[in-house]
Amino acid sequence: MAMKIYKQGQGKYTRGVTFAAGIALGGLIAKFIWDQLYGLYSYKSSAASIGFYLSYIIPLAFFVAVGIMMYKIVNWPRSADFLIATEGEMKKVSWSSKKELIGATKVVIITTFLLAAMLGAVDLAFAFFFKEIGVLQVAAGQ
Repeated sequence: MAMKIYKQGQGKYTRGVTFAAGIALGGLIAKFIWDQLYGLYSYKSSAASIGFYLSYIIPLAFFVAVGIMMYKIVNWPRSADFLIATEGEMKKVSWSSKKELIGATKVVIITTFLLAAMLGAVDLAFAFFFKEIGVLQVAAGQ
């Protein structure tokens, strides 16, 4: 069975990143499996035991299986078409310039501080009001 790439040349960035992310996640899980199995068999004095070799074979087989699965996923017509369409839509996005991004960030930060100051003032006003009518008990010295 020859492995063919579905719609070769289309959506190569999204498909490549999806494949790489799946492989990276599979590698982390394989490392976790190896840590667990190696820790299980490392206390034995005989390095030739079958458990010692399984602690290497099982994570490697898992990693290879993840690689094959990710290859099939990014080339499965339904998911490949989705990834191709996603890349096409991302090319249509109008990205903000650096100047616009810095200006918008400044507006958000200033608005956040102003809102925090206003909420703090309202909180102090309510605390003062409730203290004056006797609902809020404040310890001496505060």
